[in-house]
Amino acid sequence: MRRLYTWMMRQAESAKAPYALAAVSFAESSFFPIPPDVMLVPMVLADRSKAWRYAALATVASVLGGMAGYAIGYFLLQSIGQPILEFYGYGARMEQALSWFREYGVPILVIKGMTPIPYKLLTIAAGASQMNLVAFAAASVVARALRFFLVAGLLYFFGEPIRDFIEKRLVLVTTLFVVALVGGFIAVKYLL
Repeated sequence: MRRLYTWMMRQAESAKAPYALAAVSFAESSFFPIPPDVMLVPMVLADRSKAWRYAALATVASVLGGMAGYAIGYFLLQSIGQPILEFYGYGARMEQALSWFREYGVPILVIKGMTPIPYKLLTIAAGASQMNLVAFAAASVVARALRFFLVAGLLYFFGEPIRDFIEKRLVLVTTLFVVALVGGFIAVKYLL
């Protein structure tokens, strides 16, 4: 794991960093263990004027990789999907995840897709539950865009001082954002 992390940090500093960011964002959505934030953070800090471009690139590649994860869950759950879920310690909870996805697929994908929970677990479960592909794609775009644009936005506006906060407290940042987002929808629904 440490070697992968070190390789990703080196890639973030290279001229081919956008290609590496796209590859990692794609792979992380279906099987790769390290999130793209490891590359996104130093890339945005190196050139904050490209923050939005990098966030968009990570979003598009992540959603496309999510389609691969969906296909793994839909077509290859036993041969490929289950071993991936077992690797991350989620194999025993698959039945519960499937029932949740069948009932609350889009909200689960949007809310959990913004957090540091391995996105590949969500994409595989969505495919295994045979979630509507259009709903899956739309929820993935929302979740991943919110995640990557939040990180890029914090770095764009606050720069290096926010880096340590993001790296150590990304779960807190995304959780607070999700609570505010869901609270806003609830307030609109019941107050208007």
